[in-house]
Amino acid sequence: MAIIFLESKDNAKIKHLRGLIELNSARKKHQQTVLEGTHLCLAWLQQQKKIFSLFTTEQALENPELQQVFKLHQGHIFVISEVLYKDLSTLGTTLPCLAIIDLPQNPVQIDFTQDTLILENVQDPGNVGTLLRSAAAANIKQIICTQGSASLWSPRVLRAGMGAHFSLVCFENIQLKDILPQFKIPVFVTSSHRSTSLYSKDLTQACVWILGNEGQGASNYALEHAEAVAIPQPGGQESLNVAIAGSICFFEMVRQRQ
Repeated sequence: MAIIFLESKDNAKIKHLRGLIELNSARKKHQQTVLEGTHLCLAWLQQQKKIFSLFTTEQALENPELQQVFKLHQGHIFVISEVLYKDLSTLGTTLPCLAIIDLPQNPVQIDFTQDTLILENVQDPGNVGTLLRSAAAANIKQIICTQGSASLWSPRVLRAGMGAHFSLVCFENIQLKDILPQFKIPVFVTSSHRSTSLYSKDLTQACVWILGNEGQGASNYALEHAEAVAIPQPGGQESLNVAIAGSICFFEMVRQRQ
């Protein structure tokens, strides 16, 4: 393991790092993304997965948390200035730790018989990451995103997911009409405008959850080709945040299966 100091913001490695942080097109082109923070890096490395490049600052080199990352990381450590790190970071005040990783290669085929979460045009990275974290906790292993949803492997979604990605099989840019007819299990879609209560459904067997856009909700196609359920809200609010709604659905499913 070598420690290499990089001083110029125009260094090719810094430009590559910045592109992966800021541009979905760069992540697609290079099939790489960026983990930020020691928690994500340790979660990745503890699964015997490799970090391509690791970046930190000189002041952070002796930090005990970062030392744990160094013990598992087999490659070089690139040291940059505090000013440059703050310019690159999406977290603000945190222990300096940025890691470039190769995107996982998932199976080509979707499994149409297992518990699945479908995100239909869910755009907020925080909501997407939170939903993945809740899905993983509820033992939903397959995630499908339609076009228009936030990029699952963007640094912001990864941060919100807190490592949930690493135990999931994820598919992106999928058309609902191409997959819904193929599921051999019940498909539910959440809608605050439907009267059928979530709690009246039998969720003891494998099923699919469709969660729609934060503002517009699920599409007409989803509502026409899935069973719409609502979460009772005796307090009278118009709707719930999509990540909260999804989490309630997942853990009602878990409760019924206990």
